[in-house]
Amino acid sequence: MKNLITDVAGVRVGHADDAKLASGVTAILFDQPAVASIDVRGGGPGIRDGVLLEPVNTVEQVDGFTLSGGSAFGLDAGGGVQGWLAEQGRGFAIGSATIPIVPGGVIFDMLNGGDKAWGRFSPYRDLGYAAAAAASEDFALGSVGAGLGATTANYKGGLGSASAMTPGGITVGAIAAVNAIGSVTVGDGPWFWSAPYEQGDEFGGCGLPAKFTPEHLKIQLKGAAAATAENTTLVAVVTDAVLTKTQVKRLAMLAQTGFARAIYPVHAPLDGDVVFAAATGKIAVDPLAGLTELGAIAANTVARAIARGVYEATRLPFDGAQPAWRDKFGSTS
Repeated sequence: MKNLITDVAGVRVGHADDAKLASGVTAILFDQPAVASIDVRGGGPGIRDGVLLEPVNTVEQVDGFTLSGGSAFGLDAGGGVQGWLAEQGRGFAIGSATIPIVPGGVIFDMLNGGDKAWGRFSPYRDLGYAAAAAASEDFALGSVGAGLGATTANYKGGLGSASAMTPGGITVGAIAAVNAIGSVTVGDGPWFWSAPYEQGDEFGGCGLPAKFTPEHLKIQLKGAAAATAENTTLVAVVTDAVLTKTQVKRLAMLAQTGFARAIYPVHAPLDGDVVFAAATGKIAVDPLAGLTELGAIAANTVARAIARGVYEATRLPFDGAQPAWRDKFGSTS
């Protein structure tokens, strides 16, 4: 296993970004349509086709997900991914029409030093198309794609991913664009809140501090309290289990627990925090104990993906840009 969401067979990921813009797009594509749902905990989400994913609504399967920078402008990225899929003949068939289904979410990265003066139309549709065209089983982490312009309260945010397998052989993977209002580390030290769930040294192997102090538990907010509109963590979780749309909804809810294990504080009033979840339908799972176990492991995997996004990030090349974790603590990889 590569410790990526693409360890789930039939999943591919592609990035497209623009250094001058300091923003980008990440596309998660499925070789075959996957049953999907959503869980939203942030108070200010920016989502495309989110309501479609609720179990009470008709369409059950999607062709991919899109994660994008650009705040509400970034919702255009889904059209680019949709356009690429349409060229491949992918989508939901209605008579002679075929409509690719590509829900997605956006982060706010508009004040990170990049040039956002793009004129009449934003570049995100073209970036979405390029990200879809670039999708493969191998992809980069850190300051790439939707994570290029991401920040947190103290260190540069980024794009992270992780995977795991249940004792019964079901694979689950997560991908995260980490642009949190809070901190992914304990204070300003090297320790990640996700440390209890770390596998190997995937985000530095620093563990937790020997003793927690009031300074460690002091709440850090990005910029200032008034800057809470600038934040969101987007996650997609995918498994090869056989699940109904209602069960995928429950998986998304369970997986959202990983946010609280990785970010402090989280789910603020103007955060856009969301989990997209999908099941490719390969391996049967017990609907009660089995789904609970899968959800618990998914939450751990989300926490790991969030930490990896910050651990792998690099500083933007602008005056006053936020430092990366590696600028201060180096790298163990």
